[in-house]
Amino acid sequence: MVASKTQSLKAMRVREERSYKIFRAFNTVIMTLVCAVMLYPFLYLVAQSLSSEEAIMQGQVSILPVHFNVATYVSVLKKGDFLFSYKNTLVYTIIGTAASMVFSCLIAYPLSKTKLWGNNIIMKMLIFTMYFGGGLIPNYILIQRLHLVNHVAGFIIPSLLSTYYIILMKSFFSSIPSSLEEAGQIDGLSPMGTLIYIVLPLSMPILATMLLFNAVGYWNNWYNAFLYLDKKDMWPVAYYLRTIISGASTSADPGDVSAEKMQIAANIKSCSMVLMALPIICIYPTIQKYYVQGMMLGGVKE
Repeated sequence: MVASKTQSLKAMRVREERSYKIFRAFNTVIMTLVCAVMLYPFLYLVAQSLSSEEAIMQGQVSILPVHFNVATYVSVLKKGDFLFSYKNTLVYTIIGTAASMVFSCLIAYPLSKTKLWGNNIIMKMLIFTMYFGGGLIPNYILIQRLHLVNHVAGFIIPSLLSTYYIILMKSFFSSIPSSLEEAGQIDGLSPMGTLIYIVLPLSMPILATMLLFNAVGYWNNWYNAFLYLDKKDMWPVAYYLRTIISGASTSADPGDVSAEKMQIAANIKSCSMVLMALPIICIYPTIQKYYVQGMMLGGVKE
């Protein structure tokens, strides 16, 4: 009897090991295909941006450059306006992300306290803004009346806060044991000190996730510049490249049809996309380990 049970257990383990190996092989194949599908468009853009106009027009480019050249990159990077717009984007992204993180934390932390008077009312008011807004014209009039047109604040403030991000941070803060905060208060910490020295160090996953979201949002934001920034020397790189693609900011004469200009016209879109995505691609791996954890823990309890 004992021997038969032992044999049956061994048979079950063999089946489980075999099933796990099959699952692992199947999972590896599927994830490899998914990675290939996700990676191919970006490789295609890079290859296209480094290929000649003729190769692009004839459809010869796949994931490797054809007739390799960097004329488009040189032409774009030689423009002083491009580098100046890149500097503007760095300034807007750093200031805007820092301000968004500070204000989001200052809103989300009090709302994570269920005993706070008016908590439910404030949350309902915040959620209301997710579905209803004043509209484009009232927003523009408001920014204009505040004298923020052609001002850094006019680009940053309209995107300063996101209700969705605040809800995620609030949910994460709510998951932190209240006993830790009570211990800090016993040691003499003020509510602000509790937030800075206890809550925020324990909230690195959600903070890193929100940092990434806000930075990407400001980096890719061209619409605020389109609405509120009329001066060319204040344009972010996203809006500057958009105007190049649409031909709105070209400085060449209408009759200039040189080979260099023709090539820029053929692959400027690919070049601009690569230049726009490169900084985010470099930053993402450093905080990727926090990304999934922050999204999961931030959204579980809400």
